[in-house]
Amino acid sequence: MRQSILLLFSVLLSTKGISQDPPWTKLLTEKDLAGWDTYLGPSYDTILNVWDHTPLGLNTDPLKVFSIVTIDGRAALRISGERFGGISTQRAFKNYHLRLEFKWGQSKSHPKKNNKRDSGLLYHAVGEHGADFGFWMRSQEFQLQEGDCGDYWGVAGGSFEVTAKGDSANYIYNPKEKLLLFNEKSPQGRHCIKNPDAEKPSGEWNVVELYCYGGTAVHVMNGKVVMVLQHSSQLDNGKLTPLQEGKIQLQSEGAEVYYRNIEIQSISKIPANLLR
Repeated sequence: MRQSILLLFSVLLSTKGISQDPPWTKLLTEKDLAGWDTYLGPSYDTILNVWDHTPLGLNTDPLKVFSIVTIDGRAALRISGERFGGISTQRAFKNYHLRLEFKWGQSKSHPKKNNKRDSGLLYHAVGEHGADFGFWMRSQEFQLQEGDCGDYWGVAGGSFEVTAKGDSANYIYNPKEKLLLFNEKSPQGRHCIKNPDAEKPSGEWNVVELYCYGGTAVHVMNGKVVMVLQHSSQLDNGKLTPLQEGKIQLQSEGAEVYYRNIEIQSISKIPANLLR
């Protein structure tokens, strides 16, 4: 008995210093859209006349743009893309590791029937729905578009600094280059291209991971770091203010797309190996 107690005590001592990873929280049930809000903007022919039409608005989805379906034997969120808009968490988050899977469907919708399939993971989403062209919240975008997954876009005033190299037309992430500012008012614009391209062929499931801590974010596609972003901020009346937390929004943008296994965990830092 004494030996058993000593053995148990030694095991407890040996495991005392081992930190446990925070638990994962599922953000999407397999039954409904509980915990999420939907927003659908106006229909339009060109971006020039979008404000001539009335948005469907918050939690009004007669077209069933957002729904839970079964695909590949498992429950998933289907976004039809038939109307531009987004589905956003009701909660705001900060300092987290987000993980999800997505794959493209078949259908495309006007006005992007002849374009690449397009969606997007918007994070640090704040303010009013429809702030960006009548469809999306102010946010930072982890682009999900055929051939462009992992790109950065500043949405409705979102701003980041990224080490990148390029010219007046395109800037590509490169960890060895100097930091450049990306937003709608900067000389570089609000778009930075990922590097490398880690997307799987259309129709296959991709694993998307997003790390956010403080003002830093890391875009990861299928296990590969494709961009590190620093000093997250937003433009307010021409001035930059911190933007380090907010809702998570998935875009409906003219293409059928499926999302599953959407989950999140709190973090106390971004793993050092991702920041190299």
